[in-house]
Amino acid sequence: MSQFLSIIIPAYNEAVRLGNTLEAVVDYMRQNYPAGEVIVVDDGSADETATLARRTLAGRGTLRTSVISYKSNLGKGRAVRLGLLAARGDIALFSDADLSTPISETPKLIDPILNNQADVTFGSRALDRNLIGVHQSWRREQGGRVFNLAVRLATGMPFWDTQCGFKAFKMSVCRPLIEAATVDRFGFDVELLYLAYRAGLRLREVAVRWDHNEGSKISLFSDSFKMLGEVGLIRQQARRGVYDAAIRAVHDRTSP
Repeated sequence: MSQFLSIIIPAYNEAVRLGNTLEAVVDYMRQNYPAGEVIVVDDGSADETATLARRTLAGRGTLRTSVISYKSNLGKGRAVRLGLLAARGDIALFSDADLSTPISETPKLIDPILNNQADVTFGSRALDRNLIGVHQSWRREQGGRVFNLAVRLATGMPFWDTQCGFKAFKMSVCRPLIEAATVDRFGFDVELLYLAYRAGLRLREVAVRWDHNEGSKISLFSDSFKMLGEVGLIRQQARRGVYDAAIRAVHDRTSP
């Protein structure tokens, strides 16, 4: 398998901290994947996110860089999917713009895919809480645990943290699922993992370092209810067969 790696960073009004994030990501990629790719998806920001991203990514040698930008805020899920579908690497990883999980944790997700041990890998704060440096507030942590328990009950998936913003995909098998996904807001992680799970792909939850950063755009109460509603929508769409064609396409790609 090619070791060409694409890093996708969704960004919404991130002009304040995106510059430092991109410098860290570019330095890491140039040292480890110099022929790789960094894609920033500006999700309708009202600040200078897109301008800053283009300026910071300009002139990076063999490293490919691009900025996808549009005027309307379509949601993090849509931004991530657009970035993944634009990726040229067979392995594509998306990371939150605040680098709550340091980019140096990348091998934990990439190596199982490179070694043909997994098709989808995703960072987890729940598997080893000793790796959490800066914690969220008690209420946010408890809310996250309740949400993930609800996800387990609703989907049957055996995972403990579906929401960490650090996930990698083997694009040659995952592309049909990403194309079929419909959730544009914060429940998109659940949908992508659920589709991969339903398609019989090899998923691996990986303990990663993580630090809470202030500036979260998620409202603990209102967005939690919206996310639960999106989980219900995913189940409804699954029952209606919305995802069936994509799952069949994945089976066709993975069958001997």
